[in-house]
Amino acid sequence: MLVCCSEPVRTGDARLRVVTTTNILADLARNIGGDRISVYALMGPGVDPHLFKASARDVTRMAEADVIVYNGFFLEGKMNDVFGEMRERGTATIALAERSVPDSLLRESELFQGNYDPHVWFDIGLWRRAAIELATVFRSMRPADGEAFRSHALHYVARMDSVEASVRSELRNVPIEHRVIVTSHDAFGYYGRAYGFEVRGLQGISTAAETGTADVQNLAELVAARRIPAMFVESSVSPRGIEAVREAVLARGFDVRIGGTLYGDALAEPGTRAGTYLGMILHNTAEIAKALSYGGGS
Repeated sequence: MLVCCSEPVRTGDARLRVVTTTNILADLARNIGGDRISVYALMGPGVDPHLFKASARDVTRMAEADVIVYNGFFLEGKMNDVFGEMRERGTATIALAERSVPDSLLRESELFQGNYDPHVWFDIGLWRRAAIELATVFRSMRPADGEAFRSHALHYVARMDSVEASVRSELRNVPIEHRVIVTSHDAFGYYGRAYGFEVRGLQGISTAAETGTADVQNLAELVAARRIPAMFVESSVSPRGIEAVREAVLARGFDVRIGGTLYGDALAEPGTRAGTYLGMILHNTAEIAKALSYGGGS
């Protein structure tokens, strides 16, 4: 299903026409491009990019674009053929995360050897690289607007630095023994590596991976044994898996709570706190800090 979460691309519009896959990428494009670009995101709030399939209308949108920006590292695994088709048509098609982050800074997947964890945006330092790279892409396509793109990027990077300082400050009081983030799938590995948390996901880095009873029981055993006070559901993943883990933990005599909803692969509705990338990072951090610092949940 196509979810329109931005302005349409209008005929006769002189601005750079950008189509992104996720709304996380769309938010980045808006911050770098400003009013010099138009942005259309194929995936809106609550849409899982791992399972997303492009419709005929999506393909038309991409064909009309000046540039298509997607994450890469198989985040949008079911769309790879479409990206190849767009390249053959001559449309600029940019795998931004692959282009921005060197292999030495990537997390390898334990389940899919030879592939990397695509969720690089959860390390603000890595996403800063993506911001700078996207500005370079836009400047190469619209040299006349190059100084504007450069200025926007510098301003946005400064905001990212400020948010990252706030994240580190807010997480400082989480006890060492509680610094474990348990979620629906392994989307928060870069966040954990950057800010000092162990991360355990019921599913792997892709929600396309199947889980079984053994996965639920193994995760429940870890939560109960280590008395982790809270687990988290994700906005773009069904809560059923984490709810099953909670039942298994309760059966072991430990009352783990659901600590709140984290935004992983998609931002929230526009106009809400988690409706922008930086707001999403701050929302997630507040939920994690509240649930794990005091053992509280919601």
